[in-house]
Amino acid sequence: MGKKCEVKLHGMWASSYSKRVEMALKVKGIPYEYIEEDLSNKSQLLLTCNPVHKKIPLLVHNEKPIVESYIILEYIDETWKNSPRLFPEDPYERAKVRFWANYIQQQMIESKSRVIMSDGETQVKESKEYIEKQKVLEEGVKDFFKGDGPYTNGQNLGVLDILTVATLGFYEVQEQVFGVKFMDPEMTPFLYSWVTAVNEHPVVKEVSPPLDKIMGFLLYFKQNRPIYSNK
Repeated sequence: MGKKCEVKLHGMWASSYSKRVEMALKVKGIPYEYIEEDLSNKSQLLLTCNPVHKKIPLLVHNEKPIVESYIILEYIDETWKNSPRLFPEDPYERAKVRFWANYIQQQMIESKSRVIMSDGETQVKESKEYIEKQKVLEEGVKDFFKGDGPYTNGQNLGVLDILTVATLGFYEVQEQVFGVKFMDPEMTPFLYSWVTAVNEHPVVKEVSPPLDKIMGFLLYFKQNRPIYSNK
C-alpha cells in the first residue's frame, strides 16, 4: 500500500496507438497506472517528454519516458522478458515480424487514413485500395500460424495480433459511419477470421471502448475532418 507505481501510461481512450500499449502491458501482466490525456490541453509532462511529436502514448517507467507506440512495444518486451513474449526470440522470426509490423504501420494505416479523410468517389476508390493492402497482409502473415492457436503467438497475443486488431478491430462501426467497406470477408477471409478471433480475446475486450462511444467519436470526427482529395 502506498508504493509508487513504477509504470504509468499517458493515453487517450479513442486512440488505437494507446490501445496497442494497453494490450501489451496486460498481455505481459505488468501493473500500470493509466492517465487520460486531454489532447486539447496536453499535460506539461507529455509536452516535455515528447517534444518532437507531442503525442500520446507516453510510457513512464521508473520516471524514464518512452514515446512512440511501436518503440514502446519493443521496450516492454525487452524490459520484461517473462512469457508471453510479444516478439519471437529467434532473430530471423523476429525480423519477419518486424517487416510485417512495419507494413501495417506504414502501408495499412496510411491507406486507412486516406479512406476516413476522403468522401464520395475518392473514398470508394481509397477503400478498395485499402482492402487490396489487406490482401497483401493476409498472404504475408499466414506462415506465422502453426496450428497451435488463433493468434500469431500461439495461444497468446503477439505484436502482430496487437497491431492488426488496433488497426482493423472496429471495422464494423467504421463502415456504419463512413458508408464504405473497411474489411471484406470474401476478399480476405483469413484476415477476417483472424481479426474476429483477436477481437474475442479477453485483453482486447477489456481495453476496447464501448461501440456506442466509438460511434459518437467517429460521427463527430466525420463532421469536423478536413477532406482529402487524390486529384
